[in-house]
Amino acid sequence: MSRIGKQPITVPKGTKVEIKDGVFVAQGSKGRVEQKLLPECPVKIEDGVVQVECVGESGTVRAKHGLMRALLANAVNGVSEGFQKQLEIVGVGYRGEVKGQEVHFFPVPEQIEIEVDRNNKITVSGADRQRVGQVAAEIRGLRPPDPYKAKGIRYSDEHIRRKVGKAGAK
Repeated sequence: MSRIGKQPITVPKGTKVEIKDGVFVAQGSKGRVEQKLLPECPVKIEDGVVQVECVGESGTVRAKHGLMRALLANAVNGVSEGFQKQLEIVGVGYRGEVKGQEVHFFPVPEQIEIEVDRNNKITVSGADRQRVGQVAAEIRGLRPPDPYKAKGIRYSDEHIRRKVGKAGAK
């Protein structure tokens, strides 16, 4: 049995969880997240605690047990607290702004909020952890950081390894 999968998930107050047609649905103040359940990992909800069980002891079933528990925990945490990723726009002449439902010609998906402050810092937030990370990665992909001058869009905690450049250009 997976060590991660055995841990119970406590549901915070104000968050509602239920299982409908093989789909785990979590609803809270930050939004709604749906997660498809795996048949190898039945889920029980009782007294505000979600427990993922395991059917079998093979390596793949144990791995799916831990995965399922982590995905459900992310869903519960996302609808109660939310997730966010921070990006920075670095370089002279690079500016970020939100125009309607677009950021730099990038359409903002539903249930995702994007804010750009005066210091060219972009905050992507939402209830679904996977979606927040994917949107942040796609925004970063619009102008990835240059290894020579470190200009572009990068994660706020990302370190860019700088390259020296041409040997003759001194």
